[in-house]
Amino acid sequence: MSAKKTGKTPLSSVRQRCAELPGATLDHTFGPETDLYRVGNKMFALVNTEDLGSATLKASPEEVQALLATYDFARPGYYMNKRHWVTIDLVEGVPIGDVLELVDESYRLVLESLPKKRQAEIGSS
Repeated sequence: MSAKKTGKTPLSSVRQRCAELPGATLDHTFGPETDLYRVGNKMFALVNTEDLGSATLKASPEEVQALLATYDFARPGYYMNKRHWVTIDLVEGVPIGDVLELVDESYRLVLESLPKKRQAEIGSS
């Protein structure tokens, strides 16, 4: 379902998806205009809430390159390792389903980097 049909903006859809993932926490370490989502105390999404917003997400190096080559709204991860992070501008017309899949993938990559015991604790919460 598109963000338009639900009345949600891409920004609100991304924020909602980040918040509903198991074990996700939110803080504002970088200021009130930046939502920092973590799992197991490791960042998986950095969401700028100013204007239309943007989301900086972890991805495989191949995925980062593909996104940068394909979409105008994708750029190298802002203040992050450009090989493993991508920033998506949440502009009108951004394919929100694809962006939400990127959120899920970022979360999965970070979750899998945690110790197995911690992964199990998050999975059972």
